[in-house]
Amino acid sequence: MAEHLVTFESDGAIGIVTLRRPEKFNALDIPMLRALEAALDEAEAADGVRVVLLRGEGKGFCAGGDVEAWARMSAADFQVQWVRYGHRVFDRLARLRQPTIAVLSGHALGGGLELAVACDFRVAENHIKLGFPETSIGVVPGWSGTQRAVRRFGAQTVRRMALGGEILLAPEALALGVVDRVVESGSGLTESRAWAEKIAERGPLATEAAKLMIAVAEGEDSAAATEALASGFIALTGDLTAGVDAFKIKQKPAFSRS
Repeated sequence: MAEHLVTFESDGAIGIVTLRRPEKFNALDIPMLRALEAALDEAEAADGVRVVLLRGEGKGFCAGGDVEAWARMSAADFQVQWVRYGHRVFDRLARLRQPTIAVLSGHALGGGLELAVACDFRVAENHIKLGFPETSIGVVPGWSGTQRAVRRFGAQTVRRMALGGEILLAPEALALGVVDRVVESGSGLTESRAWAEKIAERGPLATEAAKLMIAVAEGEDSAAATEALASGFIALTGDLTAGVDAFKIKQKPAFSRS
């Protein structure tokens, strides 16, 4: 069943989204993308969850887009059903209200690296590899590898991977800022949990607001982020209460700017 391809579970303040297609190294197809979108909705709605970890089951984090899933698509279907829908799901991850950590216990290549880039932080085990190998089979990164990745890591680093075909080892990825921490093999989930617990100790509303403000500075859906910040502020004011109360009894509100 598609809902079992990606699962969400919570443990106190920590939520974990797990890709569960280990026989394909968690390669993404349309059912996987749909299940991921549903799991992210569940994570955002989970009461008390302050940090979300994203991990892959088995030996791989995510091998990227499943070639067999898109190779026979028409050009129109490839554009709409594959690229645009994938963008929508990855944008959903990038705009999750909670801070997110990609737990890279296995390789993150192509769409898998794009998925990790959509998270706020990346913890890499020291044996893994990262890269954008798409041009080697005649396609281009299609899920923000040339956009969000450039904003976050710089154009030259992305050029080295997407044009030059460089595959980065974890220590080199750390030096270039592609990952935030490198840990021993087998310790990625434990180390990510420990980091998440420290983040979860911080003020949850302040943390969410800071994430939104950073998104504005980074150009990550700045219009929605700006309106969310402004609306959240207004929702705490006496003016909103006065306006809603007056609306209910069909009277003119008496605003106090409180």
